[in-house]
Amino acid sequence: MTADIWLPLPPEEIEGLPKGPNYLFWDGGDDGGQEFPGDPADCVFYVVPYMRPARTGIRPLERMRALRVVQTLSAGTDAVEPGLRHLPPGVLLCNARGVHEASTAELALTLVLASLRGVPGFVRDQDRGRWGGGFHPALADRNVLIVGYGAIGAAIEDRLVPFEVARVTRVARSARTTPRGPVHPLTDLPALLPDADVVILSTPLTETTRGLADAEFLARMKDGALLVNVARGGVVDTGALLAELERGRITAALDVTDPEPLPAGHPLWQAPGVLISPHVGGPTSAFRPRAERLLTGQLHRFVNHEPLANVVLTTGAAGV
Repeated sequence: MTADIWLPLPPEEIEGLPKGPNYLFWDGGDDGGQEFPGDPADCVFYVVPYMRPARTGIRPLERMRALRVVQTLSAGTDAVEPGLRHLPPGVLLCNARGVHEASTAELALTLVLASLRGVPGFVRDQDRGRWGGGFHPALADRNVLIVGYGAIGAAIEDRLVPFEVARVTRVARSARTTPRGPVHPLTDLPALLPDADVVILSTPLTETTRGLADAEFLARMKDGALLVNVARGGVVDTGALLAELERGRITAALDVTDPEPLPAGHPLWQAPGVLISPHVGGPTSAFRPRAERLLTGQLHRFVNHEPLANVVLTTGAAGV
């Protein structure tokens, strides 16, 4: 038996990989139809193909009986977690913390500014050759609520500060204190939502956060507030959001949707006051160098029997 490491990037293109392991390239092929690069039973370190359907990344897991590490190249691990039940106990699941913060925060800020300043309307007017105008809100002096204050949430705040927002309020699963101020627990949301002009969702999708932005959540948002989702589509109740958008009470900017991809003819496409981008928070020019640094660092730790970074869970542990 060999000890294989599966990479979704060609190993010969990654500088600094540790010598010794048998590296095999597998990026998921065309929707997972590509043949495996080797026997999954020989794989000890599996880097999940990036930007492939969830079924593609999960497909080899049930045959990976020697596996010790599953490494995603996404910040969230929800897409691969259903496949973990096939694995033996003790397998580490690691996420891509450090890879997507800059790109996702950039897009979050882009969506906020574009929505507030009416950029989608300007683009439509340009297509028609029409010189429009009007008064639009600024980001300056607005209260911003960040729901999901991990690495991405903190990166979003970094980029909000120069825009002279009135206040940034931070929310995460549990309360803590940061150099910038307190982080409120999720249980504080009902009291915090009515004061926010902009609500940015950057939380992982878990059983706790699935459907978090439901009808009650949205009803607590102030009239005219903007909801921005750069987390996962399932964090928002699509039906409840559509109802609020149709009433014109709030607006939204969504990089992720439920369902996703959003099918043609879905009412979200034509809903008033919504800006949709096709889940492009992560895939930018910033991805590749950061992904390569993550992989080389993790693999050096792995071959040297050092603790890995970004461990999300261990199979066979309580609750997994």
